[in-house]
Amino acid sequence: MHKRKVNPIGAPAPVGPYSHAVRVGDMLFCSGQIPIDPATGQLVAGDIRVQTERVLENIRTILEAERLGFESVVKTTVFLADMADFAGMNEVYARYFTRDFPARSTIAVAALPRGARIEIEVVAHYA
Repeated sequence: MHKRKVNPIGAPAPVGPYSHAVRVGDMLFCSGQIPIDPATGQLVAGDIRVQTERVLENIRTILEAERLGFESVVKTTVFLADMADFAGMNEVYARYFTRDFPARSTIAVAALPRGARIEIEVVAHYA
């Protein structure tokens, strides 16, 4: 099966040797996104709500480049540097995923790249 890398204009540059996403068949596998401002390339300042919103906007850019939306997402994995941020993350997350919720795992981690408080990866399906 053919795989195609996805690196959309307008998404923050990857912080390592990886693609923003890879399409294989009718599935899109998006790399974990941290709260990088695409205009500055810097981590956004702010609490978990601000960082979660930036992450989800970065994911929106990737999805829209493939003519997909959040309704196409079938699985998310959320990595939190502090589980005390769960409620704040969930509050913002619920504004982006409003129906037909994807499967989700939320994992506490010791640290994230660039000192981010959150990272989210998604898997989407082309309907």
